[in-house]
Amino acid sequence: MKNVLMKCLMALWVAAGLVSCASGAKEDATEKKIDDLLRQMTLEEKIGQMNQLQGVGYNEDMVSQIREGGVGSILNDLNPDTINMLQRVAVEETRLGIPLVFARDVIHGFKTIFPIPLGQAAGWNVDLVEQGARIAAYEATSVGIRWTFAPMIDVSRDPRWGRIAESCGEDTYLNAVMGAAMIRGFQGESLSDPRSMAACAKHFAAYGASESGKDYNTTNIPERLLRDVYLPPFKAAVDAGAATFMCSFNDIDGVPSSGNKWLNIDVLRQEWGYDGMLVSDWGSIEQMIPHHFCSDLKDAAHKAAIAGVDMDMMGFAYITHLKSLVEEGVVKESVIDEAVRNILRLKFRLGLFDNPYVAVVDTLPFYQPASLEVAQRVAAESAILLKNNNVLPLKSFNRVAVVGPLADAPKDQVGTWCFDAEPEHCVTPMQAIKERYGNKVVAVPGLTYSRDTNKQGIAQAVAAARSADVVLFFAGEESLLTGEAHCRADLTLPGAQTEMLKALKATGKPVVMIVMTGRPMVITEEVELADAVIYSFHAGTMAGPGLADVIFGDVVPSGKLPATLPLMTGQVPVYYAHKNTGRPAADMILIDDIPVGAAQSSLGFTSFHLDAGDSPLFPFGYGLSYTTFDYSPVTLSAAEMTVDGTIEATCTITNTGKYDADEVIQFYIGDKVASVARPVKELKGFKKLHIESGESVTVAFDITAEQLAFTRLDMTRGTEPGEFDVWIASDSRGGEPVTFVLK
Repeated sequence: MKNVLMKCLMALWVAAGLVSCASGAKEDATEKKIDDLLRQMTLEEKIGQMNQLQGVGYNEDMVSQIREGGVGSILNDLNPDTINMLQRVAVEETRLGIPLVFARDVIHGFKTIFPIPLGQAAGWNVDLVEQGARIAAYEATSVGIRWTFAPMIDVSRDPRWGRIAESCGEDTYLNAVMGAAMIRGFQGESLSDPRSMAACAKHFAAYGASESGKDYNTTNIPERLLRDVYLPPFKAAVDAGAATFMCSFNDIDGVPSSGNKWLNIDVLRQEWGYDGMLVSDWGSIEQMIPHHFCSDLKDAAHKAAIAGVDMDMMGFAYITHLKSLVEEGVVKESVIDEAVRNILRLKFRLGLFDNPYVAVVDTLPFYQPASLEVAQRVAAESAILLKNNNVLPLKSFNRVAVVGPLADAPKDQVGTWCFDAEPEHCVTPMQAIKERYGNKVVAVPGLTYSRDTNKQGIAQAVAAARSADVVLFFAGEESLLTGEAHCRADLTLPGAQTEMLKALKATGKPVVMIVMTGRPMVITEEVELADAVIYSFHAGTMAGPGLADVIFGDVVPSGKLPATLPLMTGQVPVYYAHKNTGRPAADMILIDDIPVGAAQSSLGFTSFHLDAGDSPLFPFGYGLSYTTFDYSPVTLSAAEMTVDGTIEATCTITNTGKYDADEVIQFYIGDKVASVARPVKELKGFKKLHIESGESVTVAFDITAEQLAFTRLDMTRGTEPGEFDVWIASDSRGGEPVTFVLK
């Protein structure tokens, strides 16, 4: 038996070696093909590969540029016939036959739209996130799109920033895990599969730290913070095999990312060994001029090229100026060769040299029943129950009032940056609820859109509420209030929504508020008014059925906040992984409790806001269920560990309620003393488990030295001996820590 086992193992090892050798041989063969092409290419043809243009429909000028070898990639053309026509010019009518790669923003779905990435992160279900990206790739590639500009893995701690909607929230680890899942989904098992798309990790780097929450704004981030918080998701993207990266718009310490040699070459290429392709953001090379970093477009082309930006997206800097820069000796042709090498490598990996054309079919794979089923499940799992005064789930009622500006807003529920969404295919909450309960439903919007200040319709909504047993109030933001260049200084509900909620509450009927939005909002007053609150980041095509599943108990809510909900706008940025001060908040006396004429020294001198205290409305990782979970004290397998060892942390979670349910179990570590101040705690792992009523499950997390590593005082990455706290809890504020020592 032992000999048989050894033979099996040897066979596996040999097979693994053969696969490894085959993979290496394939890469070597690809590099030889790239070398051969580069030797044949003129300087003009090389620069043409570095040029990405917008192309919608047939354009004779575009065709001429392609025929002359002046285009490497085309954006935003969705017609398979046009794509094939343009590709045929590139492959059959140019000297070297180098194919084009067609690209499009496919952020959270192509036709079947999934919750915005912030919403997908709220589901904490890695497998579902990967499935959603795979479905998006399957739909988009059917029309010829082989490159998407996602995932966005900017750690985002300021909800004023509109693009927080595209992120996976405030946490480094959660962004890394979800981003890697999206990359796997987009790219599939092989990039050369015609149904796979090249993913693009963006925005490199630290765009989520834009000052004042304004888009395109500056960021001032010390290198240590950059390395410990903002760069790890991108390193995870490299490890996940992301085919491309995209520069961010912002500068870091005065250097725009499109001209940042340290970031793009020293870190991305040399430290991380990345051999994929780096593209600018739309016009970001040219935009280094208003940054006051470049004098003109020629200077911008120079600085971007030597900083390792391979392709210029709609900036016209390279195609206009690179040739003269090389001829003048300002830019070495070897710099151009390296950029083109990265571009050609992408095209070979996508299989475009062997299979450049898209198959034109009569029936496109949009809105497949299986795809809609996954979208509905993601929408349901991403819904976060924030409050419940025994109102939910709704099980017995004679009449339900469905009101509010988001109850029947198909365009808004798909969320931001969905250029190919078709609202007519969306199922809204009102439609889903009417389909289930028919004549038991009375639907009156009250307000026609989220910013509506016309209160005339509120009276009708109130009348509907009086006639019902329970009120479902769908509040929030229109999709156009979030996303790129849609930043807000005031995070409260816009329009007359709060006034409408007050009027509904005055009827004496239980009011369930469902917030549908693209960012963390300030809903402090509204949470007090409502009897139950569900928070749903714009949840896509199947938002209505998904939310109805949760409201009526077909699905037990399991979503958890991927970003902190502030108590007041003035608290932001507010996030769980903050550092302590020398005077942590204590002995807080809030503004309404200060005696008139009190002495200046009577307020304790600790770190808090007089009008908000020190706590958010709801912390990162928070979310209720229809059942209850009891967490046992955490136990460790040892009290001490060495840098080459591990400790196992375990906790038993018991479902003490009456519903079978999923629970997101979160694992945090905090460094008690270090050579530099460290966050109070950091998420290091999570597990989403189904636990039946009355069942107990013991969960284990391994503690390794890598989880304890950080950028130390001398700027090296590693660990330091000392004490560490460990939590296993249902959110970032819960649980009691246990301590171990790293020796």
